[in-house]
Amino acid sequence: MTQDTTGNLISIQGNNLYIEYRNDFEDRPTLVFLHDSLGCVKLWRDFPEKLAEAAQCNMLVYDRLGYGKSDPMPTYERPIHYMELEADVLNDLLTTLKIDDAILFGHSDGGTIALLTAGKYKQRIKMVICEAAHIYVEDITLKGIHEAIEAYKTTNLSERLQKYHGDKTDMLFKAWTKTWTRSDFRGWNIEHMLPDISCPLLFVQGEADEYATLEQVEKTIKAVSGKTEEYIIPNIGHTPHKEVPELVLKKVTEFINQIKKD
Repeated sequence: MTQDTTGNLISIQGNNLYIEYRNDFEDRPTLVFLHDSLGCVKLWRDFPEKLAEAAQCNMLVYDRLGYGKSDPMPTYERPIHYMELEADVLNDLLTTLKIDDAILFGHSDGGTIALLTAGKYKQRIKMVICEAAHIYVEDITLKGIHEAIEAYKTTNLSERLQKYHGDKTDMLFKAWTKTWTRSDFRGWNIEHMLPDISCPLLFVQGEADEYATLEQVEKTIKAVSGKTEEYIIPNIGHTPHKEVPELVLKKVTEFINQIKKD
């Protein structure tokens, strides 16, 4: 595989993952985008390209196993530490593409995976932009998931997701909802792993996030060991990069440029 590819399948840990990779800027970091529990490359829309251009960075976007154009999951059953395993997959993907200067931009589950990757594989992660990530399970999270389950049953949510995930939709929806609502997942918590994160971190959160309180931000910022900044946006929910993309683009670009100066 060449270093300048767009829209390819790449074999990682024996599975085909769909990636879009642009290596346009010499001697610049690569922005790596990690989608949420129901997301995929296509659902990012044009946000990755806009941020890569604004920050003058290269860009990698990919579908995790079971999402978008990647291979399907073998089962909806996940271990409690499934996001740690996704960090291992990401590290293998970065190794294969010879990316050792990654800036991770992760949303929701993707934000959590970004944090875990930065802690476990710090030698190749230069910065983390963490949007609406979770470091433990809250009551508001479970409330939001139960509402999503009801919407899946009573609205056209399934049909809308099928546009992006095809016949993988039911499996990935079960993987998300059944894992997070399991009794043994209630105690999932990665706070003890956060001190291993030493790279700069920007935590972006909507103040009206329907899946998390601001404690997720406060405890993360307090626990990590590197330079940190939080960006709380009033009257915004769980997806700031879609709800107020220009604000997020501006803030993230400023953060990347400021860290470069420092």
